Amino acid sequence: MTTFTIKRYHPESDAKPYWQSFEVEADSSMTILQGLQLVREKQDATLSWRSSCRMGVCGSCAIVANGQPVLACNTRVHAVSEKEIKLEPLANLEVIKDLVADLEPAMDHHKRLKPYIIRDDTDDHWEDGRELSQTPAELLDYMQFSYCMKCCACISACPTVAMHAGFPGPMPLAQAHRYNADTRDDGFDERCAVVSEHTDLAHCHYAGECSRVCPKGVDPARAIQLMKRDMVMALFRARRREPAQLVDPIPASPIGDVDDSLKPPARTVKGA
Repeated sequence: MTTFTIKRYHPESDAKPYWQSFEVEADSSMTILQGLQLVREKQDATLSWRSSCRMGVCGSCAIVANGQPVLACNTRVHAVSEKEIKLEPLANLEVIKDLVADLEPAMDHHKRLKPYIIRDDTDDHWEDGRELSQTPAELLDYMQFSYCMKCCACISACPTVAMHAGFPGPMPLAQAHRYNADTRDDGFDERCAVVSEHTDLAHCHYAGECSRVCPKGVDPARAIQLMKRDMVMALFRARRREPAQLVDPIPASPIGDVDDSLKPPARTVKGA
């Protein structure tokens, strides 16, 4: 039996948060999410948390287990503790109810930093079938940061978010760098202007907790440091970085019509 000690709080009816314990028969394969489902089905139907995919993809079930932000759906109970596991909502965020944290402020910061590709092209450029060219090496520059699923575990672990109310947090800043590093994008100056309004990057002192708890290995701490570097280099940049240009699509060749120069040389078999 494993004790689930859960931090309960309903702002509409509770004066302050309190702890409540439940005994759960957990085997070595049970996840925290499965344990919570058992508690709600058999002991307390009022228990609330957020979850969706149950596969470690959506990030909605992020909570704090024994002081560590984790995904409830892919974290086994015994990997945390076989005796007692203490569950809390994500830190540095308001609580909606029990283990449900309010992610809206984090998403507002995320939207403020324009997490999308910005182009100067007019719409008619996209109607003729042309594409934006990008090499595999250019893709690798930002691919790691594109794995973020917005679970906000990094925000819960960030000491700077706890100290500075206006600090966006690792997730929004890392996603801003993800698009700055994309060669198809031309919004670097716009995002840097937003960041500079509140000196957001200057508050990050590289504690690294955000990268340590990230369930997808995004490494937001590294993204923030790279963004700092790019902003400093931009001050000495002689000219504006040009984004990837539209290129004409490669026309499809008829089957069997292959240029002779592209054919492999004929093989010669010894003794033939």
